[in-house]
Amino acid sequence: MPTRTARTAWDGGFEDGSGQVELTSSGLGTFEMSFPKRSSDDGGGATNPEELIAAAHSSCYTMQLTALLGKAGATVNAVETSADVSLAPDPDGGFRINRIALTVRAEAEGIDEAQFQQVAEEAKETCPVSKALDGVDEMTLDATLETL
Repeated sequence: MPTRTARTAWDGGFEDGSGQVELTSSGLGTFEMSFPKRSSDDGGGATNPEELIAAAHSSCYTMQLTALLGKAGATVNAVETSADVSLAPDPDGGFRINRIALTVRAEAEGIDEAQFQQVAEEAKETCPVSKALDGVDEMTLDATLETL
């Protein structure tokens, strides 16, 4: 399997500095970041590590779910997944990611609700990004099967 690369360049100190994160492997873009924008409610038009983790987790989970649904004999029509990544103070100092909430809505045929819930939970446990984030205190899943 290939290795993927991102690069960050930063100028200045922690609170007054800013930087850019570049999606190097894909070349898809370079995105602004700074601590004041990271800690603001709206993000101020910049990205941050938590948003990038949310993107990685929602995309990885979606791919794992579609693979497992296919393995279970279902036909997948559409899947939409969001990941909410929360940053909180760490009792040992600094900050930590303490919660990730995955929300998935899937349209699939050939699977009942109970099987879907089992597969959705298995996807949460087995997607590579979930495994990498094993130290997060709480990882929840709200999965809904929408039938046509």
